[in-house]
Amino acid sequence: MSKQILITGGAGFVGSHLADGLLHAGHAVRIFDHLTPQVHGTDHGMGRPAYLSADAELIVGDVRDPIRMRDALVGVDVIFHFAATIGVGQSMYEISRYMSVNTQGTAEMLQALLDAKHTPEKLIVASSMSIYGEGCYVCPLCCKDAAPPVRSISQLKTGEWDLHCSECRRILEPRPTNEWKPSEINSVYALSKRDQEELCLIYGRTYGIPVTALRFFNIYGTRQALSNPYTGVAAIFASRLINGHAPLVFEDGEQMRDFVSIHDIVRANMLAMERSESDGEVINVGCGKPISIRRVAEILSTSLGRSIEPVITQKYRAGDIRHCYADLSKARALLGYEPQVSHQNGFRELAEWLSEQEAEDNAETMLKELGVYGLTA
Repeated sequence: MSKQILITGGAGFVGSHLADGLLHAGHAVRIFDHLTPQVHGTDHGMGRPAYLSADAELIVGDVRDPIRMRDALVGVDVIFHFAATIGVGQSMYEISRYMSVNTQGTAEMLQALLDAKHTPEKLIVASSMSIYGEGCYVCPLCCKDAAPPVRSISQLKTGEWDLHCSECRRILEPRPTNEWKPSEINSVYALSKRDQEELCLIYGRTYGIPVTALRFFNIYGTRQALSNPYTGVAAIFASRLINGHAPLVFEDGEQMRDFVSIHDIVRANMLAMERSESDGEVINVGCGKPISIRRVAEILSTSLGRSIEPVITQKYRAGDIRHCYADLSKARALLGYEPQVSHQNGFRELAEWLSEQEAEDNAETMLKELGVYGLTA
């Protein structure tokens, strides 16, 4: 049965791909987006992004504007709340903007929903793996599970990147991170994403609306904002490579992450919309297979036909974690979700798209901005 869908932040990377998936499934899609220049480029102005399907309705507005938000909610059956300012590093020195857009913006969206006395069939909110802080670990000697606190700036300054067992001091080994791990907030961005998640879940419990929070891991794919130096690391590396520059890798490059294809993210969102088992739940969405940041840079370089080795900077960035990748047990049980895109195939598709793109390399600008505030060294 066809539904009227609203995607806040739907003109961006993830939202636009979801819009395509929903339209293909026969749903009507309304997109609400501010078309932020940092994401969409200043040349867009307030114009419609070229990649956005002509079949999707577009309302340009700020999620913090209650009047525009109320207009967007009219007749909506399902809401995907994706509107957010992204980027760990930038959040540490643009504190007010991140908390305003992400936290207050979510509050305004929910307030508009309440004031309109509108009860949608479901609300799905884009949460983030960043709220975990460090992932889960085990000590190879003690054989004890560990959930260590985030690394201190004093530790990072010594160049000691790994985490150690509190008892025997062995280096801890990463394990899949599940949804029951207590969050360890280590950035303004992470705090604002937890706010978005909890606000939506509280609202759902209070007013009887099914809500699902999907904790996305590191998403990559076509349509990423290549000139935004605070977007996903794959896009940042790609922007460097396209311009003939070596990717700049923090620490020793061996930090592990969970890179998940945009196609798997779309699939998970559509399953969450359809499955009542996900109501009121928080669910990881990732690939479930860890890969080092160094390896991501190498795969992208090869896929783009560039013989450019990454530069391992041995520098740190405040707010970064060592290792974190998804335990997908809950996604499999409640959604029937199984990632289908391998790293090799996913990065190959990304490279094919990248070969036709132009990107301004702003990585050096990012480093200078972080350096001004003492957030990198």
